[in-house]
Amino acid sequence: MDANQDDLANPFGMDEDCTNCDLCERRERVVHGYGDVGADFLFVGEGPDANAEAAGVPFGRDEAFGRVLQRLGLRRVDDDPDEPELANVFLTFLTRCHHADRAATDDEVGTCEPYLNAEIRMINPEIIVPVGERALAEIGTEYTTTPAAELDLYAQHGEAIRGRGFELVPMIPPQEATDEQVQTFVERFAALMASDYRQTKGRRER
Repeated sequence: MDANQDDLANPFGMDEDCTNCDLCERRERVVHGYGDVGADFLFVGEGPDANAEAAGVPFGRDEAFGRVLQRLGLRRVDDDPDEPELANVFLTFLTRCHHADRAATDDEVGTCEPYLNAEIRMINPEIIVPVGERALAEIGTEYTTTPAAELDLYAQHGEAIRGRGFELVPMIPPQEATDEQVQTFVERFAALMASDYRQTKGRRER
């Protein structure tokens, strides 16, 4: 897959008619990744809700999440919520289809995993931000040596966890977080952005 860097939406040209699992039976559209293909920061949520499906963008129309990106300088303040203008950040999900009545099964998460794995491989981010407990469990198990039982979203919110070639920074979904928890994440992540966070792993030039 080659990145179409002229388009933030599904820049890797992933299958928008995917029928690999039962989630496709209830969806309106597939919601693949969105953002800067050269990003240092990759945010990964569990899967699209109705708003993200309607927008066609991961975390689409999530005002609380959008404000966090704006405060970090990763998103323009006055952009279109259905076509957010992002810089140095890529947004994606474990699963790509919304089901109105239930969360994705473990098998469905596994079926979608090649999409996520391809995005991580192509972007080669410095920092991965698992948003929510399920994203942390899946990403942490796959991309760190930390036992799953030791991963704690609330205890490690905004703190860096060493991964394989990059760091993970867990995030409580802003819609579920207190104002204090949101402020804590913004302060910790801003400090990380200001630090020498890049790893020596053959990064391409920005």
